[in-house]
Formats: sequence, structure tokens, C-alpha cells
Amino acid sequence: MKSIKDPDKFNKRDGFNYNLEENTLFIKDSLDFSQSARFITLILKDLKKYKGPELRIDLSYLTKIDSAGVTTIYYLKRKLEEKGIEVKIENASKTVKEKLELFKTPEESIIQSVKKASFVESIGKQILYILKFYVFEFLVLAADVFYWSFNDLFVLKARRRGEVVNQAVLIGVNATLIVIIMTFIIGLVLALQSSAQLRNFGANIFIVDLTVIAMMAQMGPLITAILVAGRSGSAIAAEIATMKVTSELDALKTMGLNPIRFVIVPKMYGALFTMPFLVILANVAGIAGGMVAANIFLDITPEVFFNRMGKALQNKDIITGVIKSVVYGGIIVLTGSFYGLKVKEGAEGVGKVTTIAVVASVSLVIIADSIMGLIFY
Repeated sequence: MKSIKDPDKFNKRDGFNYNLEENTLFIKDSLDFSQSARFITLILKDLKKYKGPELRIDLSYLTKIDSAGVTTIYYLKRKLEEKGIEVKIENASKTVKEKLELFKTPEESIIQSVKKASFVESIGKQILYILKFYVFEFLVLAADVFYWSFNDLFVLKARRRGEVVNQAVLIGVNATLIVIIMTFIIGLVLALQSSAQLRNFGANIFIVDLTVIAMMAQMGPLITAILVAGRSGSAIAAEIATMKVTSELDALKTMGLNPIRFVIVPKMYGALFTMPFLVILANVAGIAGGMVAANIFLDITPEVFFNRMGKALQNKDIITGVIKSVVYGGIIVLTGSFYGLKVKEGAEGVGKVTTIAVVASVSLVIIADSIMGLIFY
């Protein structure tokens, strides 16, 4: 234990007894609430020109300290460490040491350095986090939603009157115009881009097969799902996120209502009911766009186009499109609901989860399309 050469020769300023010898700061008598503010001002002023690699704060002469004094010592320690000076607190009496531990700040409680994880370990933690907080929770929500959706088919009293129709209008009917316009343009462009190549080989008539098969089995359902995900999926996520932020979901629980059953299930019914019809309209619009392009650029009349279409179209393509539409509708509602329920912040959080929900919905739709493509073809 290091001791001051002459304990009676402490610097006494404004009632404080302390002394700085070489790399050790001695504090004497007491340090409490009434002294802390002035004390830290004086000490920092005296240590302003201190350039040593370390400083020891010796408390062997300190007899009285309270929470304010402890905070002052740790504040001094932190300020010096910011300058690159290592600080050690030592020689405190049992009473002072207990108070130093009792009133230790959270920052001081975490002394040990965290070892930086390796690259492989970081990747593993990220994968585990995604599996636990996204994949698993998404599957749980999906199971819950599908259970109540099936259950409420037979329990009519559990539904809000007119809500399924309302959601069908919001999700499907209101999206009809944009779906028809966009798929018509896509069918037109698809036929236009293909016509140049088909003309070189004298295979003009096969533009019908290309347009019909592409729109019925692939482009129609996929484009419809992407448009609905951007339009209705974002609205679902924003609505549920807002309800959570404003505690409306908690209010439903307080009233004994299941939020999933009350809020999400009607949206699921609306999407599953309207998506097949939207896909049928999208297919018709896309084929109509291809027929216009074929008539203009390949001189294929509508009559010839219709006759050839009957030979190219198969029941399998129609059934595939309907199945895809139902799957895509479920994915869009589940994804929007999932991210809406995960919102944590206020208005800013609502915007974030809405954006993420749209990106995730489109991504999952494309992944599902790839999987079903492998299954059906």
C-alpha cells in the first residue's frame, strides 16, 4: 500500500482534502452530495495537464462517501480513460468499497471485454437469429392463421359482419384496374419482343402459343401477386403495425378478442377469394395485349389467334394459375401481418415494417413461384 509522504499536507481547497503525488491521487475525509460538483471541477482542473500513462486513486484516507461521491469518482475515472489514462481505484476501506460496489453505474459494471466473434461464428449467430425470430415465428403465425381460418368457416358468429366483403373489395376489387392495365402492357411487350425473332424463322403463328402459355401459367399469376403485394400487402402491414403502435391490438385482447381471428382472418378470406379472379382477369388482359401485338406486327388476325389459342391452352395451365394465385394470396397476407405485428417503434417503425413487408412478400412470391414451377413442370 502506498502512503502519502506527509498525510497532514493535503491540498485543502474549498473544504476538500486531496493530494496528487506522482501518479497517485489521495482523497481524505469525506466526499458527499454537497461537495461532489465543486470537487470534480477542481480535480479536473488540476489534472488538466496530467500526462502520465496511469493514475491511481487512493481512498485509504477517505472515511465517508455517498452515492453522489461514488458517481463522482466513476465520472472522474471515465473522463481520464477518455484521454487514454488508465485509472485504478485502490486501498478503499470495507465500508467505502461496499458503497463503491452498491452505487456502481451500469457502464462500470461491464468491465470485461467482449471477445470479437470469428467470421464463421458471426454467420452462425445470424442464421440462428433468423431461424428463431423470423422463420419459426412466421410458421407459428401461419399455423395460427390457417387454424382460425378453417375453424371460422363453420363458426359464423365469430366473424365481423360484412368484414370479409370489405376486405375482398380493398384487397382484390380495388386492384382490378391496375392489374388489367399492367398485364395488358406486359402481354403486349412480350409478344412484341418475341415477334422479331419468330418472324426470322417464319414461325409467326407460335406467338399465340408463347403468349398464352406464358401468361396463363407464369406471368399472369406472378405479375398479379407482385402488384397486389405492393398495393394491398403494404396496406395490410401498415394497418396492423398502426394498430399495434396505438395499442388497439392490446385493447382487443383486453376485451377477450383474438387479434388474429378478428383482424387477420378476414383479410385472408378476402385475399383467397379474390386472387383467383384477379389472375383470370390478368390472363385475359395479357393475352389480349399479345393478340394486339400479333395483329399489328405479325399480321395474325384475332380469329386466327383465337383458333390457335384453343390448341395451345391446356387445362393444366389453368389449374396451375389458380393454385398459384391462392398460394400467393396467402403469402401476401401472412407476410404483411407478420411484419405488422413485429413493429417496435412509433410512426417511423410503421414505415420501416411496411417497406420490409413489401420486399419480403415479393421475394417469397418469387421463391414460391420457383418451387411450384419445379413441381408442376
